[in-house]
Amino acid sequence: MLQAQDLGKHVVAAAEELDILADVSFSLPAGASLAIVGASGSGKSTLLSLLAGLDAPTRGTVRLAGEELGSLDEDGRALLRGRVSGFVFQSFQLLPELTALENVMLPLELAGRRDAAQVAGQWLDRVGLASRRDHTPRTLSGGEQQRVALARAFAPGPQVLFADEPTGSLDTHTGERVADLLFELNTSTGATLVLVTHDERLAARCGARLRLAAGRVVEQVNV
Repeated sequence: MLQAQDLGKHVVAAAEELDILADVSFSLPAGASLAIVGASGSGKSTLLSLLAGLDAPTRGTVRLAGEELGSLDEDGRALLRGRVSGFVFQSFQLLPELTALENVMLPLELAGRRDAAQVAGQWLDRVGLASRRDHTPRTLSGGEQQRVALARAFAPGPQVLFADEPTGSLDTHTGERVADLLFELNTSTGATLVLVTHDERLAARCGARLRLAAGRVVEQVNV
């Protein structure tokens, strides 16, 4: 489902080339779960962006759902993401002017689904927020906003879910509840999960682990 080969990213700063990421290779089958772990600045989010096609590598290749991202232009990568990927971010990324229901409907409407409202309502029910469907994000707690974000990510039926520190802005108790929900939904849908986290307990719940330090892989488990 996801494969990286000799993946690297460097930038030029003050006339000096800096390697943000170097020589990352792994293969992840469909339905697997991978935790990308490491200290702040180790390259975790950069790697996630490259794997999801949100950024282009300086060298190496990524294959997502059988498609080599480097062979696609920006529009092609966007179409692929919309077709096979879901995203959950630390900062929720909900549109503030839309209700919870409308936020979940958005990717469904973009995909041309005529049953967007019905499907979105079902997913809000699955994350325990049926009674909050008409509330805007500013009236929801952090945990509730992240549950809306989970519903939005899973509603279109993604083959791969990319999650970047999904519990990072939540308190410990709320974060644990959101993590439980994330893994429950992921198991029930059979999606492949790629999770960036600094939380070792959260990483331990994934079947595979990739540890980064200074942009390089220092540990690979089951990948």
